[in-house]
Amino acid sequence: MHKEREAVLQVVVACLRRSIAEDWIEDFPIADATRFNQDLELESIEFVRVAEAIQAHYGVGLGLAAWLSGRPLNELIGLSVGDLVDYIAGALAVEA
Repeated sequence: MHKEREAVLQVVVACLRRSIAEDWIEDFPIADATRFNQDLELESIEFVRVAEAIQAHYGVGLGLAAWLSGRPLNELIGLSVGDLVDYIAGALAVEA
């Protein structure tokens, strides 16, 4: 699943870069350990745009909103790109 996970990471990074309407994001290094809150300083509305872009890419069956709503606040604050990629890759593997 390594190859599939890497493809998901690339999609998430692309969605982040498209959804954040600021120049700095184009050159900002985004990896598994990058935190949405601490490193990217995403506002909730920006995170919603990113989640919508990811959901649109993969389709309704992904269940991203349900997964996010089930996370405790402290987990949401500390959510990393890798956490999101792991969820998406796992959800896609179940669908396959």
